[in-house]
This record gives sequence, C-alpha cells and structure tokens, in this order.
Amino acid sequence: MNAAVLRPAGPLARQDRVDQRVSEAMSKPRILIVDDEPAIADVLVYNFAKENFEVETAADGRTALARAATFLPDLVILDLMLPVMDGLQVCRQLRAETKTKNVRILMLTAKGDETDEIVGFNLGADDYVAKPFRIKPLIERVKALLRRPTAEEDSVDSVEIDGLSIDRIKHVALLDGRELLLTPTEFRLLWTLARQPGRTFTRNELLDCCRGEDANSMERTIDVHIRALRKKLDRLAGAIETVRGVGYRYHEGGE
Repeated sequence: MNAAVLRPAGPLARQDRVDQRVSEAMSKPRILIVDDEPAIADVLVYNFAKENFEVETAADGRTALARAATFLPDLVILDLMLPVMDGLQVCRQLRAETKTKNVRILMLTAKGDETDEIVGFNLGADDYVAKPFRIKPLIERVKALLRRPTAEEDSVDSVEIDGLSIDRIKHVALLDGRELLLTPTEFRLLWTLARQPGRTFTRNELLDCCRGEDANSMERTIDVHIRALRKKLDRLAGAIETVRGVGYRYHEGGE
C-alpha cells in the first residue's frame, strides 16, 4: 500500500524539477554574441554563461539576424567587421524589425575610427566598446545596459514631483513654475533620478544615462555635476541623496 502511494511522487518530482529549470531559464537574460573570431566568441560565451546569461552566437551578419528573430535576445554584442553583412547593416536591420527593434545593441570592434562610432549610434546602437577589451568591465557594461529601459519602456515624456516639472521632449525643467537653467548633463541626471524616485543609481549607471549628451563625462565628474545640480534645485537640493559607496537617488518629499 505504501509503495503504491509513493510511486506517483517520482514523475511529479521530476516534473517539478523540469518546471524549475524552465523557470530559471526564462528568467536568465538572453545575449546574442555576433563575432567571426572563434577565440573571442568562446571567451565571451564562457564568461557570460558563468554570469547566468543564456547565450547564443553567430559568426556572420545574416546568421545573426536569423538567430535574433528566433532567440529574441535582450542584448546583442555585435562586432562591426563581419562577413556576409557588416555590423552596421545588422544594426540597421535589427532596428527595422518589429521583433528586435527594442533589443539593446553593444557594438564591439577593433576599429578606432570615431566616424564608425558615430554612425553606429545614429543607427541605434546603445554602446560601443573597442577591442582589445577587458572581460569584467565589458560584463558590467552589459549589465548596466540591461538595467536601462528600452525605447518602448521609456515612453514617458514628462515627470511631475515635489513641485518639479520636467518635460523631456521640450528639454525644460521647472521648479514651482520657474525654469531651471540646466546643462544637458544636469538635465539628464535630474530626469533619470526624478522619474524613478527611491531607486539608487550607481555612478556608472548615471554616466551611461549621460552618454551621448556629454561624451567627455568621466565617472568622477558625476559628483561634480550632482553638486552643481543641487545648487540649482534650491529648496529641493536635499531631494538628491548620496548613497555612500554606491551613488545617488531621488528622495520624494526630501526638501
């Protein structure tokens, strides 16, 4: 009797384990590595798999597009110099397809030509890293990109909080009806912090948010920009809190 009762537990337990593995696989961020150099691709696959990423690869542009359409990655590490179809063409096509238009794209290339970087950004690349690269900073760069909202998620164009009104389209910030005269970097910092009050941003994340507006910003200058922003916020200066050893956050009601 006891044996008969216990027998069904085996398949059920196995199914539970299968369900758990499926759930874990679905929760992993997906990354597609597109590089025609096997040594580089292998190193990237090994290290990103260790960081709990689900990884696929492609060695040419055409294969990359086909794989992206079926794998649906969260992020593509895309080499610029590829056979069949180069990285710029792949980037353009990814942005043109409905399924992949919001995928994050990090371009990886041995070229040092700023023209290629500018063209890549204009086509919709989110970041750009030159070879040779160090693997740990690259992984952190990828994680930072994945924390940033996609174009679809980042559809909010205005924020109202604590008497502060920020319009991203008009690029205007008002405090109690008075316009704040902010630099492009200060505006982006304020927008980033105020639209997610209570969330702590690292300095690297804030630097990522400023990329493109002030390409010369370095991590250490984020503190300088924050100090300048606090002065301009007047009564809301205390709303931007320092999180020791980490970064900054906007504290709602923190006058």
